[in-house]
Amino acid sequence: MPALTEWKVPPVNQPRVGDYGFDLDRALASVVGLHSIIPPDAFSADTLGTERAGNGVIIDDGLVLTIGYLITEAEAVWLHAGDGRVVEGHALGFDAVTGFGLVQALGRLDLDPLPIGSSSSTKVGDRVIMGGVGGRTRSVASQIVAKQEFAGYWEYMLDEAIFTHPAHPNWGGAGLISDRGELIGIGSLQLQRDNKPEHVNMVVPIDLLKPVLDDLRKFGRVNKPARPWLGMYSTEIDDRVVIAGVSAKGPAARAELKADDVILAINGEKITSQASFYRKLWALGPAGVDVPLTVYHEGVTFDVVLASIDRTRLLKTPRLH
Repeated sequence: MPALTEWKVPPVNQPRVGDYGFDLDRALASVVGLHSIIPPDAFSADTLGTERAGNGVIIDDGLVLTIGYLITEAEAVWLHAGDGRVVEGHALGFDAVTGFGLVQALGRLDLDPLPIGSSSSTKVGDRVIMGGVGGRTRSVASQIVAKQEFAGYWEYMLDEAIFTHPAHPNWGGAGLISDRGELIGIGSLQLQRDNKPEHVNMVVPIDLLKPVLDDLRKFGRVNKPARPWLGMYSTEIDDRVVIAGVSAKGPAARAELKADDVILAINGEKITSQASFYRKLWALGPAGVDVPLTVYHEGVTFDVVLASIDRTRLLKTPRLH
């Protein structure tokens, strides 16, 4: 797999040992690099690529927590420590609701797990570190600038995501570390901050891991009925939910919904935001439930019923080699 590149976080944004009351270098050593290979015929290959790279955090003996899109449908996973040692890994599982992914190292990493903290006890203004593989020079001394709802275009939502600034340039799977040296989240996205010419990282709070961790380890997914999925990419424009695209194999494509169609209502209830759309969709029942939509298309309003599915059934399952 590729070696660590020579890039570094600007010194002004690097965490400094004297600013923290814990062993900073030891904590950052728990962050490893992750490199995965995905088959070209995988469902997610077109949107996420066949080669993905980012970070992960050791949370138990050889158990690495990362962001799920890095390992979805992976046929090979490699983990590398900051000192360049490389160990093969196995993609244990992925949870579409939280976005977390788990990897089991198949060899010895000889690195200490990072203690898991509490994301709910954090507050805006707290000093944090976005830890990337490679130690202080590849980590960012950040601050929590918001804790708020986040709705993603790919039928994903968090009731309270964590947003940090300055942003980490290699955010995927980066570990959000509290000023106590505990893991409080996993990096997911980089976004432009509202009305400001700067970027922030969106982080999945670690408290969402605790209810699903055992299932992910045992079954590779959460052991409860999946949410209904429509295969629809949407955006919110002027209090309207607009389709930006559809998945070729999803229910929205089968119903011949198109980009620029506007979703006016679900099950007869008006919707004006992505968040309300998702909540009403998921409240209808588990995957497989019929989803009645009212749609506006090029001057015409019509009703259509989509047969929702479990999105994971389209994905290749991890195989232990």
